Amino acid sequence: MASKTRKRTKTAAVVEAAEAAPDPFQDLGRFINRELSWLEFNRRVLDEAKNINHPLMERVRFLAISGSNLDEFFMVRVAGLRAMVRNGVTTPSQDGLTPAEQLDAVNRVASELMDDQQACWRSLVEAMDAASVQVLQPADLTKKEKAWLREDFMVRIFPLITPLAVDPAHPFPFIPNLGFNIALRLKGKDGGRMNALVPIPQGVERFVALPTEAKDAAGRSARRYMSIENVLTLFLDSLFPGRSVVETGAFRIIRDSDIEIEEEAEDLVEFFESALKRRRRGVLVRLKIDASAPEALRDFIVRELEAQAQDITMVEGILGVKDVSELIPDDRQDLRFPPYEARFPERIRDHGGDCFAAIREKDILVHHPYESFDVVVQFLKQAADDPNVVAIKQTLYRTSKGSPIVAALCEAAEAGKNVTALVELKARFDEEANLNFARDLERAGVQVVYGFMEWKTHAKLSLVVRRETDGLRAYTHVGTGNYHPVTAKIYTDLALFTADPAFGRDAGRVFNFVTGYAEPDELEKFGLSPVNLKSKILELINTEAENALAGKPSGIWAKMNSLVHPDVIDALYRASQAGVKIELVMRGICCLRPGVAGLSDNIRVKSIVGRFLEHSRISCFANGAEMPSSENKVFISSADWMPRNLERRVEVMAPIENKTVHRQVLSQIMIANLYDERQSWYMGADGSFTRVDTSSIAEPFSAHEYFMNNPSLSGRGSALQNDLPPQQPHADRRG
Repeated sequence: MASKTRKRTKTAAVVEAAEAAPDPFQDLGRFINRELSWLEFNRRVLDEAKNINHPLMERVRFLAISGSNLDEFFMVRVAGLRAMVRNGVTTPSQDGLTPAEQLDAVNRVASELMDDQQACWRSLVEAMDAASVQVLQPADLTKKEKAWLREDFMVRIFPLITPLAVDPAHPFPFIPNLGFNIALRLKGKDGGRMNALVPIPQGVERFVALPTEAKDAAGRSARRYMSIENVLTLFLDSLFPGRSVVETGAFRIIRDSDIEIEEEAEDLVEFFESALKRRRRGVLVRLKIDASAPEALRDFIVRELEAQAQDITMVEGILGVKDVSELIPDDRQDLRFPPYEARFPERIRDHGGDCFAAIREKDILVHHPYESFDVVVQFLKQAADDPNVVAIKQTLYRTSKGSPIVAALCEAAEAGKNVTALVELKARFDEEANLNFARDLERAGVQVVYGFMEWKTHAKLSLVVRRETDGLRAYTHVGTGNYHPVTAKIYTDLALFTADPAFGRDAGRVFNFVTGYAEPDELEKFGLSPVNLKSKILELINTEAENALAGKPSGIWAKMNSLVHPDVIDALYRASQAGVKIELVMRGICCLRPGVAGLSDNIRVKSIVGRFLEHSRISCFANGAEMPSSENKVFISSADWMPRNLERRVEVMAPIENKTVHRQVLSQIMIANLYDERQSWYMGADGSFTRVDTSSIAEPFSAHEYFMNNPSLSGRGSALQNDLPPQQPHADRRG
């Protein structure tokens, strides 16, 4: 009897302790700030510029990418925080920080990141010099080179330069976004002083290549460059004859470049034409000044631009880090990644290039960039040329200049087919290009639709309707990436081709939703944002939690760019608490904290940053079976798990149901990502990432190299076991 009492007392104590414990879901600290998480991602990108295992010029490219990323971050995210502070907004973010607190934290971390960029640049300059790719200072020039530069300057650059005096008669000019200038203090023959500016036109290359026929000791072609600011400084006498230069200092500015949609803007085309003009005059958010500029000149620049202290960065190095990509010579393949030629899907070749016949036989999944984007272009070109095709419907979020996709749609319309193009004008920084090709489409007879005023249409869908012997048949393409042949060579994405009638019906419902505001009553296959995609994801996660609690197999594997949505994060936390093992592959932002005792013990987060930009969105759920197996549920999507994707955009999530394609995504693509060691980082509970230590691994596994060297399973039927990645990773090496 006493033992029963003791047992009952012990149980009661456990219950009381559990009830007294703080509820982790009331603690805002369970979320990581999204802005700081993004900066952590850009730090991983910068780290690739320091990675000596990469060819030298690929390291330069990573540095340029980190610079471009940071510019956009300030133009959009920091600009947004600045606007909130300016307007007195104190509403905290999901992690509990006010806009002012976020701005302080972002400025601190971003400053450290910019210092690291400059340190990286200095080390790369030394390495480039050793590889006979030199960035010269004026003192490094020979007399012959200086004479050539003067002639080149007068012919190619001088006609484009407009020197500007700054005095009461010549007020300080407006400096556009990303404007790069040289400020000067000049002295006339009479001893009078004058301030002046030399704006550098954006059409002028940042680095001037000097002619050289020299070879280094290894027989490699030497390359010698000089920055445009140094070239200008050399020949200022041509711009201000009769005056001598007392002081010089370069500066560069970043302005607010986000576009807010006004509800009353009835004509989207007209709105974006005017908004693009306003963007160039956005509020200043960052002023970068060459640290060598004299104090008086710095004060002049700051005063005239009305910059605040928090906006100013003194740069010990190069302004405009993104421009260093211009230094990558085309003829020095020894300094770049070995060329890679994407494969073309074998099954389409087996059908003599007939996409429709290949798709009718079985679903095809194309894995970009390892498989060529040409198959997508060929699919639409064949649709344009085929007299049996009666209709084409296409979403266009981003595409390339001279896009073959746009050309195929125009050709189809001119051939009398019913062609509808859903062009997203709100695709940030591509608005102007989208306006231009939308007009080209309209001139060809395409029915162009601009979508919703309040939501971006981010879904990647193509629907071709063909008249066949047994009636109309729909061929559907669902992708995770844009219809962009250039980015498809460097972004990892998935593209599913299917003739499944249910997919065709759902694709038609999505187009009707956007073109006619006809919200679908039902969807047979798709999850559709903002209609039901969020609830579908939450239901899938919650089912895994229920299975774990019931003692059934459970698990979640997911790959995406960003995880921000608090409801989804909390659902993952609850699933972890229920015992669900969760593996997340996140390229960029992750606001979830992995490995927190009692909250996320069962969640691991990794990031892969390497030669190709991870962009595909994949989610896999055990569905009551061990992983991986044919019983698991697998989906691809255009959507990240963020509030904007799940609530303020039109997005599609599609199931992978064909057995071969299912195996390709689950057992080939996802496992390779989970087991990658060479380019992987693991996330800690504090939001920091640690690179996997491969020093003691003889041959660390690389997902990118595996995909380049192993044909995809799609369309090949039952594949040999050695076509699959290793089923067991090396020992856990998360650092």
